[in-house]
Amino acid sequence: MANFFEDNDDLRWYVDHGIDWDPLVRATEWNFKAEDAPASAEEAVDNYRDFLQMIGEFVAEEIAPYSEELDSQHAKVVDGEAVFGERMQTIFDRIQELDLHWLTLPRELGGMNSPLLVYFLGAELMARADQSVVTHYGFHGGMAMAMLVFSIREGSTRFDPEAGGIAETRFADWMSEIGSGEAWGAMDITEPDAGSDMARLRTIGEQDEDGNWTVTGQKIFITSGHGRFHFVIARTERSEGLDGLSFFLVPTYEDTPEGRVRYATIDRVEEKMGHNASATCAISFDRTPALLLGERGEGFRYMLTLMNNARVGVGFESLGLMESAYRKAAAYAAERPSMGKTIDRHEMIADMLEEMRTDIQAIRALAVWACCHEEIGTKLELARDHAPELSPVPLSELDAELARHKAAARRATPLLKYIASEKAVEHAKRCIQIHGGNGYIKEYGAEKLLRDAMVLPIYEGTSQIQSLMAMKDTLGAVMKNPQAFVRELAQARWRALSARDPLERRVAKLQVLAADTVQLLIRKTAVDKVRSLGDKPVSTWTQSFFKDWNPKRDFAFAMLHAERLTRILADVQIAEILLDQAKAHGERRELLERWLERCEPRDRFLHDEISTTGQRLLAKLAREDAGDAAAE
Repeated sequence: MANFFEDNDDLRWYVDHGIDWDPLVRATEWNFKAEDAPASAEEAVDNYRDFLQMIGEFVAEEIAPYSEELDSQHAKVVDGEAVFGERMQTIFDRIQELDLHWLTLPRELGGMNSPLLVYFLGAELMARADQSVVTHYGFHGGMAMAMLVFSIREGSTRFDPEAGGIAETRFADWMSEIGSGEAWGAMDITEPDAGSDMARLRTIGEQDEDGNWTVTGQKIFITSGHGRFHFVIARTERSEGLDGLSFFLVPTYEDTPEGRVRYATIDRVEEKMGHNASATCAISFDRTPALLLGERGEGFRYMLTLMNNARVGVGFESLGLMESAYRKAAAYAAERPSMGKTIDRHEMIADMLEEMRTDIQAIRALAVWACCHEEIGTKLELARDHAPELSPVPLSELDAELARHKAAARRATPLLKYIASEKAVEHAKRCIQIHGGNGYIKEYGAEKLLRDAMVLPIYEGTSQIQSLMAMKDTLGAVMKNPQAFVRELAQARWRALSARDPLERRVAKLQVLAADTVQLLIRKTAVDKVRSLGDKPVSTWTQSFFKDWNPKRDFAFAMLHAERLTRILADVQIAEILLDQAKAHGERRELLERWLERCEPRDRFLHDEISTTGQRLLAKLAREDAGDAAAE
C-alpha cells in the first residue's frame, strides 16, 4: 500500500533525528502540566509519527490517484454559494471522518494538540498529492488556531495553571465547528486596487453608537472565501498609513432552520490557471456585522501573525510540489530509452535530477528550521504575556530565549517563502522538460504541476516583497550594529582559513561572500546618499545623512538587487543549517557537499552581477522620475 510518509527517507529523518522535539513539545504541552498530556517528548513524538503515517497513506491512496479528476472539476457558484466538484467534496468528507481538522487544536477543545510543525509536515505530504486539496485544508485547523492565538493576545482567553491548560476562550464554539469540519475560515486582505501596498486598502470598519462594528468593501483572490469565518483587515482610522488598519473576525453567514442567511456576498469564483478544484473567491461586505480583534489600529500587527505562518506554510506546500515533480521526472527518465540507455543515465538529465533532489532536501532543512523557531517563539510569547505559570522556560531566561527564536524566524521566513516557491516553479518546468513532448500533454500530469506552481511565488506575499523584507532587515541590522557585523565577518574569515573541517571552511567562505555583498550594497547606498547632499548647505549634511532617508530613493541600488541578495542569503542559511546537521549526524555530510557544489558558483555569479550591473537602469529610472516631477 502506497504511503507518502514511509517512502520519504529525508522527511522521516527529521521526525526521527533532525528535529529537537523537546522544546517544541514542552511549548505545545504547556510543560506537561495537564493530566492528559503525554508523559514525555518521546511519547508525544510517537503520536506525531502515527499521525504522519496515517496522513501519508491517506494522501497516497485517496488523493494522489484523483489529481486529474480534481483538476477537471472546478469550483463554481450555485445559487449564491460556492460549491466544490464531486471528487473534492468526497476527499473532504473523508478528511472529516479522519478528524484531521482537529490535529493542532488543544485537547481542552477536543483536539489532538499537535504542534503546527506536524500539521505542516502533513501539509507537505498532501501537497505532493494535489495542490488544491492542501490549499483548502490549510484554512481549517490553521484558522481555528488563529482564533485561539488572537483571543489569547487580546485577553479573552483564561488559563487554569492548576489544570495546565485553557479554562475558557472567546471563540471555543466556532473553533469546534471548524475542527468538526462543518466550517472553515479565510484570510481577507487583497482588494481590487490594493495588493502588496496595504496602505491603499479601502475596506472600511465602522462602529455605531452602541459599540457594534461592521465592515464594508470588497476583497478579491480569497482562497476558500466561501468559508463561514473571515479574518478581515479594514481601515478604521483617518490615517492613510498602516496604523489606520484594524483586524476583524467576520462570520459571513448563519445556518438557521429556515435556511442559510448570508451577511456577505460571494461575487464570483475565479477561473484560474491552476488550483482548479479549490475556490478562490471575490466577496463583498455591506455593513456586515464584525468582531474587532485586539485594539483599533492593531490590524497590521495581527495580520503579520497570519502571514508569517502562511508563508511558512507555502514553503511546505512548495516542497510537496517539488517532491511530486522530482519523483514524476525520475520515474519517467528511468523508463524512457534513448540512444542505448534510459535517459536518467544521460549526463545532463542525471545532473538535473540530482539538483532537484538536492534542492528539495536543502529547502526542507530551511522549512523545518523556520517553522520550529516561528512556532516556539509564538508560544513562548503567549506564555510570557498571558500564562507565565505554564512557561516551559524559566522566567529568568524567557526573554532571551524568546528573542532568539523570534530573530531566527524573522531571518528565515522570507528566505523560505522566496526560495521554496521559486524552486517549485523551476522544478515543475524541469519535470516537463525531462518528459519532452509528453510533458506538454495533459495525460502525463507534468503540465498541471507547472500550472499549480505558478501562484506559489505570488500569494502570501510575492517573491519581490520577500526579497525587499530580507534586504531591509539585513542592511538595517548592519546599520544598527556595525560592530557586530564586523566581528562576525572577522570570525567567518578566520574559520574560512583555520577550520579543521573542509566543509566548515567552505561554509565560512560563503558567509564571507554574503557579508562582502552586504558591504557592497551599504557602501553603494552611502556613496549615493553623500552625492545627493551636494546641493544642500553643509550645515544640514549631518541631519540629512543620519536621519533624512527616503527608502524609495536612497535604497534604489539595494532594491534593484534585492532578489539576488536574497538568493545568496538563502543559500548561506541553508548551508549553515546543513553544517550543523553534518556535525551531529555524519550521514548528512554528503548532502552538504552536494549543496555547496551547487550554491558556491551560483553565489559567486550573483555577487558579480550585483557588483557590475544596474547603474544604467537606475540612471534611466532617475531621468524618468525627474521628468514626471517636472511635468507635475
